[in-house]
Amino acid sequence: MMAFAIGPYCVDNPVILAPMAGVTDLPFRRLCHDLGAGLVVSEMVTSDVRLWNSTKSRHRLIHDAEVSPRSVQIAGGDPQMMAEAAQQNVELGAQIIDINMGCPAKKVCNKAAGSALLKDEALVREILESVVNSVSVPVTLKIRTGWSQDQKNGLAIAKMAEDIGIQALAIHGRTRECKFQGQAEYDTIAEIKHHLRIPVFANGDINDAQSAKFVKEYTKADGIMIGRAAQGRPWIFREINHYLQTNELLAPPPLSEVRQLVINHVNALHQFYGDYLGVRIARKHVGWYLQTLADKTQFRSVFNRIDNTQEQLDKLEEFFV
Repeated sequence: MMAFAIGPYCVDNPVILAPMAGVTDLPFRRLCHDLGAGLVVSEMVTSDVRLWNSTKSRHRLIHDAEVSPRSVQIAGGDPQMMAEAAQQNVELGAQIIDINMGCPAKKVCNKAAGSALLKDEALVREILESVVNSVSVPVTLKIRTGWSQDQKNGLAIAKMAEDIGIQALAIHGRTRECKFQGQAEYDTIAEIKHHLRIPVFANGDINDAQSAKFVKEYTKADGIMIGRAAQGRPWIFREINHYLQTNELLAPPPLSEVRQLVINHVNALHQFYGDYLGVRIARKHVGWYLQTLADKTQFRSVFNRIDNTQEQLDKLEEFFV
């Protein structure tokens, strides 16, 4: 059963992997897709194509081995640069362009990008029109409920986006001012969903199957977007899908399955990034897996000192014995 469509792309499962810088690289996106994510969105790529020669950007621009539909998120505050970034990503294989107006990070907001743009509705309009008119693929948008508690203009931005031709909208239930503090609120998301015809995705504080079902029913959103809760626990997508369909909680994965997942993931990171970077990026992901497993041993500090790909894999095998 189709959950929603973005342009010509039908998405079967309503649970979406949120784009997260430094996290949702190609190996992680493929893993989450295999475990039930209906749509996976790439890490944020700067709209300044002059910076695309960095190692970081080069890895973020590899779309050819991607699961379909290939959704790539771009960020920036200059309409012309955003259009150019969208066009170049489409040439590189992107099938959906996602615009970031939700990131609260200072280094993004200080450049008048991410959620900082919500302060300037005229500029939002210019950027959206520029990107939508520059590519033939669907364009989606991620926002927050507004700039601050006094300036919750999420609904106005959402209506404008739909009028301009944005084909799906993800909303994080906090303002830019809130960053990730306090509780996400879902009333604004529900109000936006009520007024829009395009698919709406709810995001913020969705950490398990029960909270996903509650938020989906409360907001009537077409999809649920999972961010940090997927770090170290990519099987959360399978758990949420099962609960939404059956109202029954899925048993946690057996340790044998977790072992295979972790080892395969680390292997994929080594292959994607090469020995030097792969070893370092694997440390971060293994740290999240260990938190999920509530590991109280010294294994993490041992693992973080390993500089060799094969030794990382051997140590993981030992850990799971």
